[in-house]
Amino acid sequence: MTPAAASRIAVVTGASSGIGAATARQLAAAGYRVVLTARRKDRIEALAEEITAAGGQATAYALDVTDRTAVDEFASAFKTIGVLVNNAGGALGADPIATADPSQWRQMYETNVIGTLNITQALLPALTASEDGTVVVLSSTAGHGTYEGGGGYVAAKHAEHVLAETLRLEIVGTPVRVIEVAPGMVKTDEFALTRFGGDTEKAAKVYAGVAQPLSADDVAETITWAVTRPSHVNIDLLVVRPRAQASNTKVHREL
Repeated sequence: MTPAAASRIAVVTGASSGIGAATARQLAAAGYRVVLTARRKDRIEALAEEITAAGGQATAYALDVTDRTAVDEFASAFKTIGVLVNNAGGALGADPIATADPSQWRQMYETNVIGTLNITQALLPALTASEDGTVVVLSSTAGHGTYEGGGGYVAAKHAEHVLAETLRLEIVGTPVRVIEVAPGMVKTDEFALTRFGGDTEKAAKVYAGVAQPLSADDVAETITWAVTRPSHVNIDLLVVRPRAQASNTKVHREL
C-alpha cells in the first residue's frame, strides 16, 4: 500500500543501527518520507544519504529521546505525521537481581520506557491530525516472559508492553492505531555487544550454535507489513522469533 499524502511521514527512533536502520530503509522503500532520529548524528546522516541515493526520501535529526525538552522541540516541527516507530532502547548487563547495577536498570527504564513515553506524547497530536496515524512500539519477548539474568531489561520491556496496551485503550475511537512488535532472538551488530559492555566473547555466546537467529531485516519487514495494513486493521501484538527459539529460555543450539 502507498501511504496517503497526509500520513507519508514516518519517524523512526534509534535509527542509527540495527532494527531501526533496517526499518527506515524498508519504510522508505514503501513510500514513506522517513525522519531518522538517534544520538549518533554521523550514523543517521549517512543512512539518510544512502536512502536518498536509492530513490527514497529521508531526513536525519540528532535526538536523545530521554531529553524531553529536545523531544518537544523536535515534535514542534510537525503538523502531521503518519507513523512513529518507537525503536530506541536496549539492554545493559545480565547480572542477577541480587548483584545487578541499579544505574543500569535506571538507564534501561529511561531509554526503553520514558523515551517511548516522551516521543509518543509529543507526536500524538500530529499523528491524530493525519487522520490515519500509527504508533509502533518495538518491545521484546522479554516484555512477555522472564529469564534469569534479565531482570532489568525484562522489567523495562514489560513496562513498554503495558504502555502500548494502555495507550490503545485510552485512544480508541481516534484515527490512530497502536501496534506492538515483540521480537525474540535478533542478531545485530550492537545489541549483545552493548549489553555486555563491549565483551565480544560474551556477546558471541548469545548466538552460539543458533543456525538462523532473526536479522534486523526480518524484524523490519514485520514492522513494515504491520504498518502498511489497511487503516481499519490493527495488529495489536505480533511476537516474532526464529524457528530455533521456542521461548526466552528454550533455544535449539547445534554445538
